[in-house]
Amino acid sequence: MAPYKVIKIHLDIDIEGYRPEEGQLDRYGNEIEDRIYNSKDFDRNIVIEERTRIVAKKISDFLKESGDRWQKTIVFCVDVNHAGRMRQALVNENADLVSENSRYVMRITGDDKEGKIEVDKFIDPETKEPVIVTTSRLLSTGVDAQTCRLIVLDKHIGSMTEFKQIVGRGTRIHEDTKKFYFTLMDFRGASNHFADPEFDGEPVQIYEPTLDDPITPPETLNSPEEGETILDPPDIAFPTNPTTSQKLYIDGVEVTILAERVEYLDHDGKLITKSLRDFSKRTLQKRFVSLDRFLHRWRSTERKQIIIDELANEGILLNVLAEEVGKDFDPFDLICHVAFDKPPLTRKQRAENVRKRDIFTKYGQQARQVLEALLEKYQDGVIDLDDPKILQINPFNTMGTTLQLIKEFGDSAKFKQAVYELQNALYAA
Repeated sequence: MAPYKVIKIHLDIDIEGYRPEEGQLDRYGNEIEDRIYNSKDFDRNIVIEERTRIVAKKISDFLKESGDRWQKTIVFCVDVNHAGRMRQALVNENADLVSENSRYVMRITGDDKEGKIEVDKFIDPETKEPVIVTTSRLLSTGVDAQTCRLIVLDKHIGSMTEFKQIVGRGTRIHEDTKKFYFTLMDFRGASNHFADPEFDGEPVQIYEPTLDDPITPPETLNSPEEGETILDPPDIAFPTNPTTSQKLYIDGVEVTILAERVEYLDHDGKLITKSLRDFSKRTLQKRFVSLDRFLHRWRSTERKQIIIDELANEGILLNVLAEEVGKDFDPFDLICHVAFDKPPLTRKQRAENVRKRDIFTKYGQQARQVLEALLEKYQDGVIDLDDPKILQINPFNTMGTTLQLIKEFGDSAKFKQAVYELQNALYAA
């Protein structure tokens, strides 16, 4: 199971509530009852479109800032009406990608044939899209979204069983795509279930009711039918008939984010620590005991990614830790600095130290160009420099074929030896 990164977001309208002005009417001329509406009312009894837009913008900004807008994402909404409006808001925030692929954002809200096909595509690690899925309940039993990296909760979840199942959508580790943890973005306080003694971190599988089941909460009378998958982004209307709508649609309400808090939980849903750095230090020291023990392991392991993956399996998320300590440090310096209080060097500083030592002189001109390009890749964050596949990307593919470049070193074994020496120089004392 993967550990969790939980982002709790508090909107002013959710915290303070919303009260209409005297005699205020909704979009369709319906009078709004004078009372204070809270987060349990929003999107079930009353719709404030600006709130939907703010949530969609926050989700989209998170994906953009992460550097990977193709992370599989599930947004859990109050009902199918809300899921449809949320989808449109996400389409608006991601118009560039939607214009290239209309299936970038989709609503999947039932168990019809079309919806089943889209769910199968969403959970398939080999299928790129759909990327962002809005739903009220994601189809039926046992949907295992192994590559899902972001789960968004914009609905109240009273049932612990339902909460466990929703969390279970993201807890599966997927090594092939380097997914060792996932993010839970919570707009409605649902993640407070983690602190409940009943939560033991073991996701369960339950039967998810369909509209035919009597226990299904009633949807709005004129919401789209359960199971309808909206494929075309423009011109989606929900609903337009004020006489049949059970919801009040209110325009012109300003909504802002009051606060945002990030927590890290282990695979059992237990709060790791208020400081990810402190947790990482304790865990690293327990694993390596001493700096010498770590240095020996690091230098004797040709593929550094092996060590990084092992740590990720133990809940040490070096890429997340880098956000707190410094994004310019590579995993080696993060570990030495956080666990053993050693002053870190940036990737650029380590690369410059190698250049000063001029260790490439024994190679021919073309081989030196390859090693220099590898140094540049290291500065950009590449760890596995000895992977021959790296020679297939820019700028190596402009220098010659993979076979031609390896021959500049003699053979594959000598190429790996040259890279191994380069790595030793990078991490020299």
